[in-house]
Amino acid sequence: MELKDRISEDMKIAMRARDATRLETIRMLRAAIQRKEVDDRVTLEDDGVLAVLQKQIKQGQDSIAQFQAGGRDDLVTRERAQLEILRTYMPEPMDPAEIDRLVTEAMEEIGATSMKDMGRIIALLKPRLQGRADLATISQQIKTRLQG
Repeated sequence: MELKDRISEDMKIAMRARDATRLETIRMLRAAIQRKEVDDRVTLEDDGVLAVLQKQIKQGQDSIAQFQAGGRDDLVTRERAQLEILRTYMPEPMDPAEIDRLVTEAMEEIGATSMKDMGRIIALLKPRLQGRADLATISQQIKTRLQG
């Protein structure tokens, strides 16, 4: 089942169960997906939906930090509940050893020797790691290897 279909089905289930938090979260996610599709004039496949989902999770994490700084524990609790729901749509995180192996393969495939190759390495890895690993962490790992 495609991710968008699964999200739609889960929304129907949340409606029937009268689960307000889940329903609100899924509606927010669907709206973000539709907005992206309209803005880019495309129909998103699973990888595009994952990118939207990751962006929503990142925004939720930023919101939690802001609410904590403002002393709004009620909003922190709500955001955390929504994040847990969003994370159910993410694929299983990749094993660090597997990530390390993919980075090594990508560097060898490109013949990376300097920081100039960083963009090409990331471009090669991004589709393989989308939604399964934090690209910022991967980027730092590549920088460390190229510098040392």
